[in-house]
Parts: sequence; C-alpha cells; structure tokens
Amino acid sequence: MDWGKVFFVFFSLMSLTFTLGFLYENNIIILFIATAINFIATTLRIGVKTSLSAELLASSLVADFHLIPAFIFLQIFGDIEIATSLVVGAVVANLFSVVLLCIGGAKSKEE
Repeated sequence: MDWGKVFFVFFSLMSLTFTLGFLYENNIIILFIATAINFIATTLRIGVKTSLSAELLASSLVADFHLIPAFIFLQIFGDIEIATSLVVGAVVANLFSVVLLCIGGAKSKEE
C-alpha cells in the first residue's frame, strides 16, 4: 500500500467534507479547519507525479483562493452571505478534485 497516496487522498476528502460541513453549520471554526486542511492537501499535491497532477494542484489552489477570502470575510466583516458563496466555489473545486482522483485511480488500475 502506498501510504503517501493514502495521506494525499485522506486530506483531499477531509477538505471536501469539512467544506461541506461549513455549508451545513456556518461556524468560523469549521471554516478555519476546512481552510487549514485544504492548505495541507495543496501542499501534498505539490509532490504528486501523475498524469493529472497539474489539474489536481490547480483545483486545490482554486479551493484555497475561495476558502481564504471566505474566512477573512466571515472573521473580519462578519458577512456570512459572501463567505458562504465563496465556500460553494471551494466545494465545486474539491468535487472536481475528487472526480480527478477517481479517474486517476481507475487509470492506475488499468495499467
């Protein structure tokens, strides 16, 4: 078993689930955890060498660039509507990333 891939997929899924958790319960702590876990997932994706690595890194950066401003808008300005709309964008980016992970997993099983 490739433990590097396990951690990589683990943090990718955790990022998605915490981001969705914020949409269920609009809490600044959940948003902070989602942002931190997504940042860890982005860092782990830098070292990935697959056929879809550029797409995975790009989708993770998109999620980062949605979650960080969402946290700022919620913490500093208290604007839950803007924060929620930015988090929806991060969810879309994370879902795209999970789809890419599934495609990459299917490709590796074929080889």
